[in-house]
Amino acid sequence: MSKPVPRPGILDIAAYVPGKEHAPGVARVYKLSSNETPLGASPKAIEAFKTVADNLGRYPDGQAIELREAIAAVHGLNPANILCGNGSDELLGLLCHVYLGAGDEGIITEHGFLVYKIQILGAGATPVVVKEKDYTVDVDAILAAVTEKTKIVFIANPGNPTGTYVSVNEIRRLQAGLPKHVVLVLDAAYAEYVRRNDYEAGIEVVSSNANVVMTRTFSKAYGLAALRVGWMYAPAEIVDALNRVRAPFNLNAPAIAAAAAAIRDQGFIQQAVSFNQMWVETLTQGLEAIGLKVTPSVANFVLIHFPEIDGKRAADADDLLTSRGYILRAVRGYGFANALRMSIGPEEANRGVIAALTEFMGHQP
Repeated sequence: MSKPVPRPGILDIAAYVPGKEHAPGVARVYKLSSNETPLGASPKAIEAFKTVADNLGRYPDGQAIELREAIAAVHGLNPANILCGNGSDELLGLLCHVYLGAGDEGIITEHGFLVYKIQILGAGATPVVVKEKDYTVDVDAILAAVTEKTKIVFIANPGNPTGTYVSVNEIRRLQAGLPKHVVLVLDAAYAEYVRRNDYEAGIEVVSSNANVVMTRTFSKAYGLAALRVGWMYAPAEIVDALNRVRAPFNLNAPAIAAAAAAIRDQGFIQQAVSFNQMWVETLTQGLEAIGLKVTPSVANFVLIHFPEIDGKRAADADDLLTSRGYILRAVRGYGFANALRMSIGPEEANRGVIAALTEFMGHQP
């Protein structure tokens, strides 16, 4: 060979494409494509971040003890069962790296987070995609897809980009139906936003089973997307296995300090959640009133479906919105060719999108 060549399959992987963030020629841009919180980070988290500036010459704590203890205190967990990562994406990748190999299969759902497929393929395994039901994870479809090759199952709960969720009873039924050696991954990136009595992020299921893990993130409700902080709650054996291969200093010191302060400031999080809940309801009602369909969402975004008639296509709406500085997320890669996902933004952006789409649909503002 005349040059290094990646192992078979790597160059067949479609790289993850994040939401766009620029609108050339537009003076004021509202980025509503990445599910970031419009309230930003807690002032206490920002202050904690700044305090680390005098010690940048030192390595961070490779065990992230301060952060793990803060998470444990807020959620009532054992710190030994918590593993922190450079975003929850790193933890998803580590799970595939440790539990998958050539000949294995990982189950994902048709509208699930694209990173699952990327990491399964990256581990040399085969992704098995199962259908969802009404844009919601279908437990029976997953169980029917399990074979002797299945080693891992990924569930986004709530789902992205759908915003739908699976009840805790359905999650328990899924776990009970899986072989004991199959790892069930509950990706609860948007759990802080959910206000449903039959929802549980995964703590209860992890605590009572040896093959379930829950991943969470500080990039959404906590407003620390720039720092890339995620965490996992898992059985001790799984935490130990991942610790053996993760990078020794995978979280930087400012991220550890800021995330620990952020999770302790639950009052700030409640403000963010209340703001979000009000605007999810307002946007849903406003968009449906002009003839658009919105998938009911429990997260911090809404999935907007455009009609198949009269030329009111999502791509055209996206062009109009971008020209006015409102950047939404095209979701063709998730199986929605005629829909846009909109993150909840500041009030002026939310109202601006409603006004622009009202005009797009041929109504008076």
